Amino acid sequence: MNAITFENVSKYYASTEVQASDNVSFSIRKGEIHAICGENGAGKSTLMNILFGLERMDSGRILINEKEVEIRNASDALGYGIGMVHQHFKLVSSFTVAQSILLGTEDKMFISKKQEEDAVGRLAEAYSLPIDPCALIDTLPVGMLQRVEILKMLIRNVDILILDEPTAVLTPNEVGPFLDTLRNLKDKGKTIIFISHKLQEVLDASDRITVMRKGRVIGTKDAKDTTMEELADMMVGRKVLFSVEKKEADRGEVVLDVEHLDLTAPSGLKVLKDVSFSIRRGEIYGIAGVSGNGQEALVRAIAGNMDVSSGKIRILNKEVQNLSVQKKRDAGLAYVPEDRIHVGLNMDATLEDNSILGYENDKEFRKGPFLDEDKIRKRSLQMIKDYQIHGASVDGLVSKLSGGNMQKVVLAREFAHNPDLLIVDQPVRGLDVGSIEFVHKAIIKERDRGAAVLLVSVELDEILSLSDRVGVMYSGSLVGELEGKDINEKNIALLMVGKRGGEIR
Repeated sequence: MNAITFENVSKYYASTEVQASDNVSFSIRKGEIHAICGENGAGKSTLMNILFGLERMDSGRILINEKEVEIRNASDALGYGIGMVHQHFKLVSSFTVAQSILLGTEDKMFISKKQEEDAVGRLAEAYSLPIDPCALIDTLPVGMLQRVEILKMLIRNVDILILDEPTAVLTPNEVGPFLDTLRNLKDKGKTIIFISHKLQEVLDASDRITVMRKGRVIGTKDAKDTTMEELADMMVGRKVLFSVEKKEADRGEVVLDVEHLDLTAPSGLKVLKDVSFSIRRGEIYGIAGVSGNGQEALVRAIAGNMDVSSGKIRILNKEVQNLSVQKKRDAGLAYVPEDRIHVGLNMDATLEDNSILGYENDKEFRKGPFLDEDKIRKRSLQMIKDYQIHGASVDGLVSKLSGGNMQKVVLAREFAHNPDLLIVDQPVRGLDVGSIEFVHKAIIKERDRGAAVLLVSVELDEILSLSDRVGVMYSGSLVGELEGKDINEKNIALLMVGKRGGEIR
């Protein structure tokens, strides 16, 4: 029996002249994990927003349990047993887990806080999703926040659960348990729709996979009968290179020099301990490590306005550790942050405004005391073209773009200024395979142009593919550096658990 059937579903956005869904037809069986894959802007999220009532289709039919339904809003969707966990979580940081999960279910009339917490505890136990009902949302890691969002849907007795890019925000260590969660939910009779760019995870977790491209369904495959290469070809419409081709690094002068850096958090915890390294022109220095071992503090100390406790940071021999973010930009630094939503973009502004964010005072964008609107618009249009930012218009809000296309806006802006030092923190998070290939080539191009590149990534394959040298962080310290043939998965893995450089040979 089919849990969901889409019949000729179409949706056109006149403001951006994008046909987001073009006569989409396919079915999802009851009790299966069904993945939907496609490039950024392929129409995956639009289709799911239609199913959950956040968008209205222009034409077509949706059948739930083989009966045609009209879904006008999210309340209708929940009434039909459909729940959705969005890529960017919608939680109140000051609430407890129990308050967050029960928000909107006040008609259940729990009399006391203890009853609320007990109800959430029973639900978490029933679905093997253990969590402390009393914990505050702003104290939880991302993996637990996702668990809260899933439990929010399950307490509403949904039978169909839509997960939009659920692993994009998870560390590699959190992905395995999450996929186990999906299998467990399936075993309990739930139908799971799993939107993802990560093809190996899709193959590992799914029963069937539907591929979309430019708003259309390209085909549906049984997971056991297909490969990453075949899915990538279907998504992009051409052969995709999964390995990066690059020549030997042509190193020049030292651009970034970090010397005996210490940093203590307001809580008193020492998050960076005597960190020293340097990066030369024409090389990519990868920072590897399990998330939470000081990488974030290191990047913020170099690129942001986090005060260091002691030590020096120099860009082209100029001390910058006490400079503002803008003065660091003026010294030759460009920065692609891990958090595109809160750090990389102004979500209330247009793509055009975001295309020069942080660079408003550059001479190329000024006409006397005023901004040169024509030049800025020309830059924005070139960004959209060069980085294939699907569904974008210069006057459209960046908040309307998919997560992957938001990331492309940040990348395009920062790469455009020919920086001496380029810091890229999780640069391909949320990107599809075609876009990952494009971004990796762009990073290599920056290296070959003569930039010094600091790459921070929790994706070990990315570190291995791109880096000329690798520094590994553990518990706030740089525990070892690797170069040449020593850059391999075994050596990095040993350093990631605290083994010192001399112990890995």
